[in-house]
Amino acid sequence: MAAPPATEGRVHLLGSPLDAVDMEEAVARCRAAIDTRGYLQHMSINAAKLVSMRTDEELRRSVEACGLITADGQSVVWAARLLGTPLPERVAGIDLMHRMLAAADNLGYRVYFLGAKPEVLETAIEKLRAQLPDLIVAGRQHGYFKDAETDAIAAAIRESKPDILFVAMSSPRKEHFLGRLGRDLGAPFTMGVGGSIDVVAGVTTRAPKYLQRAGLEWAYRMLQEPRRLGKRYLLTNFKFVGMVLRELVTRRSNAPGDAATS
Repeated sequence: MAAPPATEGRVHLLGSPLDAVDMEEAVARCRAAIDTRGYLQHMSINAAKLVSMRTDEELRRSVEACGLITADGQSVVWAARLLGTPLPERVAGIDLMHRMLAAADNLGYRVYFLGAKPEVLETAIEKLRAQLPDLIVAGRQHGYFKDAETDAIAAAIRESKPDILFVAMSSPRKEHFLGRLGRDLGAPFTMGVGGSIDVVAGVTTRAPKYLQRAGLEWAYRMLQEPRRLGKRYLLTNFKFVGMVLRELVTRRSNAPGDAATS
């Protein structure tokens, strides 16, 4: 059984724990888990996930069990600052994935990829191998499998003996998968990477840096897939803003100064 998640430097925002780390600290913790053969699951938190955690109990438990939880969205960083729990910086899942792939290429870590469409996954791996010639791909499995195949896929992952497992499935499927099986898959470091494999394969593109800094990466992605993401993004963003405003009002009404002057 793995040790419980570390709490030093951990803050809480809108019902979710978050680790106050920068990218270098995050990478160091991921590498330490691999080198010591422990177990560490990374979780990226964005506005949509904070909203979903309010109604999805399994998702909430999966998040709370993770050893490393970072702010994926710039809006989460801004909300943390506004609510008095500032974070050092945004540690986006796709950026951490690329840093860990570079570490795997340099240090010989074995990587397993789970998720995406079959042809997208193969294209992504081909491109990664061209960029990282020493990358060891322990195995791969597309994400379009039936629930009845889960046990066999888990067994195949264990047999491949990976150091890193990237799960490129949508939320909350990837969180539920790792929450239920992650500790038993034999990989000391696991993380959900969502649509990052699509970006690597060139199926979708990432927002320019200026849009990322402006907190508009979601809008750029929505424009690429408006039918699938439009309604979801607009609804979750509206709910997220409401959550932040309600928390801000609650904190200010409970402040000692307010009680003294009432």
